[in-house]
Parts: sequence; structure tokens; C-alpha cells
Amino acid sequence: MPEVVDERKPKIGMEFGSVDEAFLFYNHYAREAGFSTRINNSKKDKITNEAQSGTNWDVSAFQESHNHPLSTPSKVHLLRSHCTVSAAKKALTQQFSEANVSTCQQIRLLEIEYGGSEHIGCTETDIRNFERDLKNEQKGIDAETLIEFFASEKEKNSDFFFIYETDSEKRLNRCFWADAVSRRTYSAFGDVVVFDTTYNTNKYGMIFAPLVGVNHHHQTIVFGCGFPSDEKTKSFVWLLNKFVEAMPTGAPNVIITDQDSAMKKVIAQVFPQTMHRYCLWHILNKFSEKLDPMTFRDHYQSIKHGIENSTTPDEFVSSWEEAMKCAKLEGNDWLQLMMI
Repeated sequence: MPEVVDERKPKIGMEFGSVDEAFLFYNHYAREAGFSTRINNSKKDKITNEAQSGTNWDVSAFQESHNHPLSTPSKVHLLRSHCTVSAAKKALTQQFSEANVSTCQQIRLLEIEYGGSEHIGCTETDIRNFERDLKNEQKGIDAETLIEFFASEKEKNSDFFFIYETDSEKRLNRCFWADAVSRRTYSAFGDVVVFDTTYNTNKYGMIFAPLVGVNHHHQTIVFGCGFPSDEKTKSFVWLLNKFVEAMPTGAPNVIITDQDSAMKKVIAQVFPQTMHRYCLWHILNKFSEKLDPMTFRDHYQSIKHGIENSTTPDEFVSSWEEAMKCAKLEGNDWLQLMMI
């Protein structure tokens, strides 16, 4: 016999405006009692039709006892009729997914918010199933959704810049965008730009290529972003040309990239007056490939110091040679490092 307070129990003669209203009330009762409820669609349709025809929907009988064990409060949330992802949780899950928050992390956050897994109202499996359905809905319309978003941003602010190209099969091939704030910021801090193409998207195989700088607070700022489909010269030429088109002051004074051979050609072609330098992070990262782990660990800081603090070529050569002597490098190791 369920232990539920009288005011939450169904009573003979109780009336409801619809079958959904009746089901919601009874399902709340079932949760407190410790069992699950279900109504098949054909029966629901029949009841709904009767209600629409003027038939009253009320309680004519109520059997309170059960011939099976009831669930405990800590387990009742696992029963089918009590595992539902509400509209609010669906919206939250969608936001989490867009921010790349994993499902496990989402559940932990919800447990903290609601005071335990039994109070969330759904399980991790329910969340995963919703995410799966959401992804299935997005299949085939991802590019259209992105372009629609860009178009809506353009409607909100005419200074929002975006452009894209499709291939022969009408698939998104490349795109570039920069919002109004980024374009204004470039006017003040666009003398030095970092162009980084080390980020690849797993699902589409496209490259995420942000163009960033640093403001007067030493904070990283984004000037624009692109999605080229490959790292070929043609794609980079298109992207950087669109970047110059979007920015009010044209090409930067200095651009910093990785040591990609295609990128070197592109910079010379698109930014002939711009000083091109290699990213220090990419340079230092190659030391681990050229040196054994112990030597890399012991002399990394001295090598980095020489690169960062040399103001003339002579100072750099001197500090470099000193670092190599301290590392006791000679022969092939020396040549390998000089190739960096």
C-alpha cells in the first residue's frame, strides 16, 4: 500500500479538463507512491475524442493497493514515466553541447543544481538519447544553419561581415566571418596578427583558422575566423584576401604563423609588405622532436631565454651557441636544431 498524503491521491468524482491533465496528476501520484504509469496512444486518442465530444473526464474508480513491490524514493526516478527531459533541460543540454560540455559533466552539474541524481528527473541515458536525436535533426542542414545564423547577425548589425563558397556539389567549402566589434578592434590593435591553423574539426575535417591579436591589457582578441576545407595555398589565399577585405585598415604590419611551407608562399603573395615571423610556440615545440627528453628538459629554459631576449642577430647567435654548448650538442644534433 503506497504511503501518500490524502490531498495527492486520486479521489472518485475528481474531474479533469483533458486526458493530459489527468495523466499528469496521476503520474505525480505514481512517483510519490513508487511506481510507473503508461497509457497507449490508441486509448489516449479514444479518451481525447470522447472529451472533445463533451464527455466528462473524471475518476470513477480507484484501486490504491498494488500486487507488486513499489520502488524506493532513491530509485523511483529510474522508472520510465518519471524519466523525462523537460523543455528547460533540453534547452540547457543544447547549450552545453554547443559549448562542448560532455554528457558526464552535464549530469554532474545537474546533480549539484538539483541536489542529487534522484531529483534531476531524467538519467544520463535520457540526456544522451536527446543529444543523439538532436544531432540526427541537424544532419544535412549544418551548413545552412551556419549561413542562416550569419545572415541573421548581418540583419542585426550591417557591420557584421561574412562570406562563403560552396563546391561543385553545393557543400560548404570555405567561409570567413568577423563581427562589428572585431573589425573596430582591428583598427586599434591590428598591427600584429597571429594566424593559427592548428585546430581541426573532427566531424567535418575542416580547419578552424582564427586570426587574433593582443590588446593594451595583454588580452587575446579575435579579429576574424575562417573555415577552410584544406591547408592548400589556394584556400589560404582566399581566406587572407577576405580578411583584408573585411578589415578597415588593410593588411597588418606583422603576421605570425607556424612554419608551414604553403603559408610562407601565401604571406608573400597576399601581404607582400607585411613582415612574416614564425610562432615561438611552434618553434619551441620542435625541440622535443630534435633532442632527447633529458636534454630537452634541462636546457629548454636557456634556449627559450636566448630566443626571447635577443635584440640583435649577434646576441641571438651568441646565446644560441652558449645554449648548445651547455647542452653538449655536436654533430648531427647541432644540425638538427639549426634546421628549426
